[in-house]
Amino acid sequence: MSYADKVFIDMCRDILENGTSTEGEKVRPHWADGTPAYTIKKFGVVNRYDLSKEFPIMTLRRTALKSATDEMLWIWQQKSNNINDLHSHIWDEWADADGSIGKAYGYQMGVKHQYKEGMMDQVDRVLYDLKHNPYSRRIMTNIYVHQDLHEMNLYPCAYSMTFNVTQKPGDDKLTLNAILNQRSQDVLAANNWNVVQYSVLLHMIAQVSDMKVGELVHVIADAHIYDRHIPIIKELISREPKEAPAFWLNPEIKDFYAFTRNDVRVDGYETGEQIKDIPVAI
Repeated sequence: MSYADKVFIDMCRDILENGTSTEGEKVRPHWADGTPAYTIKKFGVVNRYDLSKEFPIMTLRRTALKSATDEMLWIWQQKSNNINDLHSHIWDEWADADGSIGKAYGYQMGVKHQYKEGMMDQVDRVLYDLKHNPYSRRIMTNIYVHQDLHEMNLYPCAYSMTFNVTQKPGDDKLTLNAILNQRSQDVLAANNWNVVQYSVLLHMIAQVSDMKVGELVHVIADAHIYDRHIPIIKELISREPKEAPAFWLNPEIKDFYAFTRNDVRVDGYETGEQIKDIPVAI
């Protein structure tokens, strides 16, 4: 069984059996027909994935690796806030007529800040510290910038990454670990998508920093299943998981800004039937 599947199944069962409902409460999200989108939720979900052992892409249904990678690179590499730079349409609902999502996600990654070492944006600062000061406890990014929230078409959900380097006894290389902090997550639509994205990111940054990849810890403040997703989730977690595929990252790339979505691959990826036309709360 894929470890990612086990984590997902256990998390969903816990939410369904022990979560709390927002039904009847005042909620912001709604369905396309205007009906309030209620949820069953759990507070403070923490999932750990050891990327040195297995790539955490679920097999219960297919997660689109290249599309997930493309969106991650749109934010972390292109530092874009315009959907015209994406190959998918997942952000269309939140874009204006020009394609902008406002001062959100990639925009914040591209803002340069003054450091003792000079002007750098958050991504370049991470890469700099991993090279020059890997044991620092200050290697992190944060895109939940309060002064700009009013100019964001959607507040960031996955908003912070904290990187931490360890040295395993006997290893000739350091190990790169990270914590992904997420304030809110639609479990059906986004859970494994986000896990895959930030696992790819951790692999990429470890490779260009000449480190081994370690753990990704995923912290979700509000992990929720929407009311119209409940029967879909129940069917999904009743499926028989398959073995995890093998992850491949182009070993020739040594510059983070040289990676493309075509530099990642999963071999032997077998999945259950894809779920189509999932209703999305907006």
